[in-house]
Amino acid sequence: HVQLVGSGGGSVQAGGSLRLSCAASGYMSDHQYCMAWFRQAPGKEREGVASIDSDGTISYSDSAEGRFTISRDNAKNTLYLESNSLKPEDTATYFCAAAGFRLKVVRCDVRSYSEREFNYWGQGTQVTVS
Repeated sequence: HVQLVGSGGGSVQAGGSLRLSCAASGYMSDHQYCMAWFRQAPGKEREGVASIDSDGTISYSDSAEGRFTISRDNAKNTLYLESNSLKPEDTATYFCAAAGFRLKVVRCDVRSYSEREFNYWGQGTQVTVS
Protein backbone atom coordinates (compact mmCIF):
# COMPACT_ATOMS: atom_id res chain seq x y z
CA HIS A 1 0.00 0.00 0.00
CA VAL A 2 1.67 3.20 -1.22
CA GLN A 3 1.54 6.22 1.05
CA LEU A 4 2.84 9.74 0.47
CA VAL A 5 3.43 12.15 3.34
CA GLY A 6 4.17 15.75 2.50
CA SER A 7 5.86 18.21 4.83
CA GLY A 8 7.83 21.45 4.94
CA GLY A 9 5.15 24.03 4.30
CA GLY A 10 4.93 27.24 6.27
CA SER A 11 4.60 31.01 6.16
CA VAL A 12 7.30 33.14 4.54
CA GLN A 13 7.70 36.66 3.28
CA ALA A 14 7.85 37.40 -0.41
CA GLY A 15 11.28 36.61 -1.77
CA GLY A 16 11.83 33.87 0.77
CA SER A 17 12.39 30.14 0.30
CA LEU A 18 10.89 26.88 1.45
CA ARG A 19 11.82 23.26 0.92
CA LEU A 20 8.96 20.81 0.68
CA SER A 21 9.45 17.09 1.18
CA CYS A 22 7.33 14.08 0.33
CA ALA A 23 8.20 10.73 1.86
CA ALA A 24 6.92 7.70 -0.01
CA SER A 25 6.46 4.23 1.40
CA GLY A 26 5.09 0.98 0.07
CA TYR A 27 6.57 1.26 -3.41
CA MET A 28 6.52 -2.07 -5.26
CA SER A 29 9.91 -3.30 -6.44
CA ASP A 30 8.63 -4.31 -9.90
CA HIS A 31 7.10 -0.88 -10.57
CA GLN A 32 8.63 2.39 -11.73
CA TYR A 33 7.28 5.64 -10.33
CA CYS A 34 7.21 9.18 -11.57
CA MET A 35 6.43 11.89 -9.03
CA ALA A 36 5.12 15.42 -9.14
CA TRP A 37 4.09 18.45 -7.15
CA PHE A 38 0.72 20.09 -7.59
CA ARG A 39 -0.78 23.07 -5.84
CA GLN A 40 -4.24 24.46 -5.25
CA ALA A 41 -4.95 28.03 -4.24
CA PRO A 42 -8.27 28.98 -2.64
CA GLY A 43 -10.98 29.20 -5.26
CA LYS A 44 -8.76 27.87 -8.02
CA GLU A 45 -8.26 24.54 -9.72
CA ARG A 46 -5.33 22.34 -8.82
CA GLU A 47 -2.37 22.88 -11.13
CA GLY A 48 0.83 21.01 -11.79
CA VAL A 49 4.05 22.63 -10.62
CA ALA A 50 6.85 20.20 -11.42
CA SER A 51 7.39 16.56 -12.21
CA ILE A 52 10.23 14.08 -12.31
CA ASP A 53 9.98 10.90 -14.34
CA SER A 54 11.27 7.54 -13.19
CA ASP A 55 14.41 8.06 -15.30
CA GLY A 56 15.00 11.53 -13.81
CA THR A 57 13.57 13.67 -16.61
CA ILE A 58 12.25 16.90 -15.11
CA SER A 59 9.52 19.28 -16.22
CA TYR A 60 8.25 22.56 -14.78
CA SER A 61 5.18 24.68 -15.25
CA ASP A 62 5.78 28.17 -16.58
CA SER A 63 5.15 29.65 -13.13
CA ALA A 64 7.74 27.39 -11.51
CA GLU A 65 10.47 27.51 -14.15
CA GLY A 66 13.57 29.25 -12.85
CA ARG A 67 12.38 29.54 -9.25
CA PHE A 68 11.51 26.00 -8.17
CA THR A 69 13.68 22.90 -8.24
CA ILE A 70 12.27 19.39 -8.03
CA SER A 71 14.48 16.48 -7.03
CA ARG A 72 14.18 12.98 -5.65
CA ASP A 73 16.32 10.76 -3.50
CA ASN A 74 15.54 7.25 -4.69
CA ALA A 75 17.44 5.65 -1.82
CA LYS A 76 15.13 7.42 0.64
CA ASN A 77 12.03 7.34 -1.60
CA THR A 78 11.68 11.05 -0.97
CA LEU A 79 10.64 13.83 -3.32
CA TYR A 80 11.65 17.46 -2.76
CA LEU A 81 10.61 20.86 -4.04
CA GLU A 82 12.99 23.73 -3.41
CA SER A 83 10.98 26.92 -3.79
CA ASN A 84 12.86 30.20 -4.11
CA SER A 85 11.91 33.82 -4.76
CA LEU A 86 8.44 33.06 -3.49
CA LYS A 87 5.60 35.37 -4.43
CA PRO A 88 2.20 35.90 -2.81
CA GLU A 89 0.63 34.15 -5.80
CA ASP A 90 2.53 31.00 -4.80
CA THR A 91 0.27 30.75 -1.75
CA ALA A 92 -1.51 27.41 -1.98
CA THR A 93 -1.77 23.93 -0.59
CA TYR A 94 0.96 21.85 -2.19
CA PHE A 95 0.37 18.17 -2.91
CA CYS A 96 2.83 15.50 -3.94
CA ALA A 97 1.63 12.76 -6.26
CA ALA A 98 3.00 9.58 -7.76
CA ALA A 99 2.14 7.37 -10.70
CA GLY A 100 3.45 3.84 -10.66
CA PHE A 101 3.30 1.18 -13.34
CA ARG A 102 5.07 -2.02 -14.26
CA LEU A 103 6.95 -0.36 -17.09
CA LYS A 104 10.59 0.28 -17.88
CA VAL A 105 10.08 4.07 -17.66
CA VAL A 106 7.12 6.01 -16.31
CA ARG A 107 6.63 9.62 -17.42
CA CYS A 108 4.24 12.20 -16.03
CA ASP A 109 5.09 15.62 -17.42
CA VAL A 110 2.86 18.00 -15.42
CA ARG A 111 2.44 20.21 -18.47
CA SER A 112 0.51 17.49 -20.29
CA TYR A 113 -0.13 14.49 -18.02
CA SER A 114 -3.60 14.38 -16.55
CA GLU A 115 -3.70 14.45 -12.78
CA ARG A 116 -6.29 11.68 -12.97
CA GLU A 117 -3.47 9.34 -14.01
CA PHE A 118 -1.68 9.74 -10.68
CA ASN A 119 -2.36 6.71 -8.50
CA TYR A 120 -1.28 8.19 -5.22
CA TRP A 121 -1.55 11.56 -3.46
CA GLY A 122 -0.11 13.09 -0.32
CA GLN A 123 -2.26 14.97 2.16
CA GLY A 124 -1.07 18.45 1.21
CA THR A 125 1.08 21.01 2.97
CA GLN A 126 0.21 24.71 3.18
CA VAL A 127 2.50 27.40 1.82
CA THR A 128 1.63 31.01 2.63
CA VAL A 129 3.60 33.90 1.15
CA SER A 130 2.94 37.44 2.36
